[in-house]
Order: sequence, then structure tokens, then C-alpha cells
Amino acid sequence: MPARSRTCVVHRSTIHNRGLYARRELSAGEYIVEYLGERITKKESERRALAREQRGRRHGTATVYIFELNSRYDLDGDCAGNIARFANHSCEPNCEAVNDRGRIWLVARRAIAAGEELTFDYGFGLDVATDHPCRCGAPSCPGYIVNEADRPRLRKRLRQRKQRALPAA
Repeated sequence: MPARSRTCVVHRSTIHNRGLYARRELSAGEYIVEYLGERITKKESERRALAREQRGRRHGTATVYIFELNSRYDLDGDCAGNIARFANHSCEPNCEAVNDRGRIWLVARRAIAAGEELTFDYGFGLDVATDHPCRCGAPSCPGYIVNEADRPRLRKRLRQRKQRALPAA
């Protein structure tokens, strides 16, 4: 598997640890980089994700690179050569993950300048959102990684939680 890409490169990120950056200008709709990895069953996916989350709690880093492929299989991107795993989440992403006939690609949602960090919406569900703080810095960011459709409900829950925590007057 290639460890390099003509379209992107890994550097330190202001969002989180390392990030993926455009090497050149990218056009809207352009396929940038394939998310590579091992095809695994859902059961194995769950086992690996839980083990990595536990390890992450012990060592202070959570690195689960598992992508949903379909109803039976996932893709474990924790492998050498998969630089796409370094793309960070953003609540206002410039890329999207596209499943094209069982292959996951990062595709530009808009024109992207050379040197710009490549981001996509990780699509986490509302049920796990508060387990994953977001550091994207986007104006629309609710403070946690959650898919776009669930962001209004998360904001409502957070407001309600804050109101319950306020002392009665």
C-alpha cells in the first residue's frame, strides 16, 4: 500500500494531533485519497473498537480508524500506508467520505487550496456524541463530534443539561 499520495500529506494539526493537508489545489468533486484497510466483520469491528478505546483511556489517546462499509462489513484503517486515517473531523468539512462500490474515498465538497487541512464529518451518532469532544473550531460546532443531522438535538440536550445544573433562584 502506498505511504504517500500525490494529492495530500500528513502534518501537525491545530484540530487534533496530526492532520491531512492538500499538496495542491483540489477541485470540487475530486477524489482525493482512498481510505485503505482490512475488511472485517461487524463483530470483529466491535471487538477491535472496544479494545482500542480501552487502550486509549489508559494511554490518553483514542485511535479507532474503523469505517462502516455496509451492513455486514467494516474497514479497519489502522494500517501502514493509510494516510487517509489522518483526516480530522470538522463540523464544517471541506471533504466527504464516499463509498464507491465498496471502496471509501475522501472527496472534495468544494474547491480546496493547496496547504488547507482536509476534514470530513465523522458522522458519530447522538448516543455517543458526548464521549467525543470536538476541537474543529467551526462557528457551527456544538463542542462534540456528532453528525450534522443530530447537531440541533445535541444543542438542545446541552442547553437542558445546563439549565438543570443552574441553582434555583
